Order: sequence, then structure tokens, then C-alpha cells
Amino acid sequence: MANKNSNAKKIDLSALKKINFAKIKRLKGVNIVSKIAIYFVLICIGFIFLEPIFEMISKSIMTAKDLIDPSITWIAKHATFDNFKNAISTLDVPASLLNSIWFSALLAIAQTAVSAMTGFALSRYTFKGHNFWFVMLIIAFILPIPLLTVPRIILFGTFEEIIGIKLINSIVPQFLMALLGQGAYSTMLILIFYNFFNMIPKSLDEAAMIDGAGSFKVFYHVAIRLSLSTILVVFLFSFVFNWNETYTTNILLGDALELLPGKLALFDNGAAASTGNVVNEANKMAATLIAIAPLLVLYACVQKQFIEGIENTGITGE
Repeated sequence: MANKNSNAKKIDLSALKKINFAKIKRLKGVNIVSKIAIYFVLICIGFIFLEPIFEMISKSIMTAKDLIDPSITWIAKHATFDNFKNAISTLDVPASLLNSIWFSALLAIAQTAVSAMTGFALSRYTFKGHNFWFVMLIIAFILPIPLLTVPRIILFGTFEEIIGIKLINSIVPQFLMALLGQGAYSTMLILIFYNFFNMIPKSLDEAAMIDGAGSFKVFYHVAIRLSLSTILVVFLFSFVFNWNETYTTNILLGDALELLPGKLALFDNGAAASTGNVVNEANKMAATLIAIAPLLVLYACVQKQFIEGIENTGITGE
């Protein structure tokens, strides 16, 4: 027995001698260096994206003297919140904020509903011109919004002459565009639904049809029930797109409705200047923060559901 134990110890010792501890240390060193490099790159990328926000926050609490002082870059010497008071007054925040919320939500609801139906039809049905309309969707996605705005103005102007009802300078054009799949980035929203519905097995549709369900019931009870997270993602995308879309809105909506993002232009033409014709950059930064604050609050409230929805839609490529 004693001989067997001594032989086992010898074998163990010989196995330990074969282990290259120097190589293990080198591998550990490589792993540590690679982690440091990854963290450094991520910090640099994060700084590139967050630096404008930090600078915006910093300037929003500066006085006019701090803005023209070359020695001040980040931290204000005379911090003040008067800039936010001036911005709130100029933007007419209570009214313009509520207008922006219900207007963006209305267009987002219409876009989400139409995008879901269009994406489901392209995913599930084969009809004449299927490939043609899919190619047209891709082309519409590529074309810039300003290029599409001119023919839309001509189209709505022609309708005004035919029906004798004012369309431009009202919410009607953009609402109709949302209902017809022509809203802000509607093509992208349709493609998100199209991609998600392609991931749902068609056997579920066939099983529902065997039980007597028609096309609408299959769409509602199968597709919609399984795509609640995708609906949330598309709605949030649409809400943000319509909130930030000022080019088309300024042309088609005009002054029929005062929206918060659109009133930011007041800080570019001197109307909100603090002294003379010189625009107070601090007021402008404060106004910009006020304009994006609702979007940040909205995202914070549904952050978990939004991330889950992004994963389910396949946008991440998984």
C-alpha cells in the first residue's frame, strides 16, 4: 500500500512538472491587456457620444460672461438656472409640450398599425407585384425626406383645388401619410415588422386556419399577440421620428400647431437673444435639453421592454 501511494505522488509530481506555468502567466497577461484595451475603446466611444450632452448641460447653466470667458470650458463660474426659465418662456412649454406629445403619439399609433398590417401582408401572402412593391419599399427607404417632400406638397395642393378643403397648414397631410405608409421612416418600420413576422412559423397560421380562423383573426390572434414587444419598439421609433421631424412638419403643418422641437428655431434667428441680436448660447442649450427631456424620460420608463423588443425583432442580427 505504501508503495502504491508513493508511486501516485510521483505521478502527480511528474504531471505538475509538465505544466507550463510560464505559458499560463503569459495567457493571463494577454487576457488582462485585451480587457484593458476593450474597456479603453468602449470608454472612448462612450465619450464621443456623451461629450456633446455633457457640454450641453455645462453651457445651459452658464451666464453670458462665462460663455465669452476663454478660460471656462466645462465648469461654470457663475452657475444659473435663469437660462431654463428663459427657454421655458420662449418655448411656451406647457402648450407646445402637450401639442408635441399628442401629435407625435397620434402619428405613431397610425404608423404602427399600418406598418404591422403591411409587414404581415408582405411576409405571409404572395400576390401579383409582391416583389415590385418590396423593391419600392427599399427605394423609398433610400430616398432622402426632402426629395419626397416636394411631390407631396404638389399632391396635397392639387387635392386642395379639387375638393376645395384646406389640407396644407393642418395636421391632415401628415396623418394621411401615416395611414398610407408614407410617414416619417415608415419604410423602416414596415421592414421591422416584416422581419419579425418572417421569424414566426407559418404552421401557427395554418393551425389557426384549421380551427376556422380567417385572415384577420390569424393576424390579430397569432401575429399581433406574438409581436407585442415589436409593437412597442416600432411605436417608440415612430414617436421619436415624428417628434424630431421638423423639416416636413414645418412645411406641411406650418403654424397650425406649435410644437416644441419646431420652436427651437427661435434660438437661431435672434428672437430669443438675451442681449441685442446676439443669441445667448446658454438659452439655446437649455431649450435643447428641454426638448429632448421627454424622450429620455419615455425611454427610461420602458427601457427593459424596449431592449427585449429589440432582441425579439432581430434588429441586432441574432
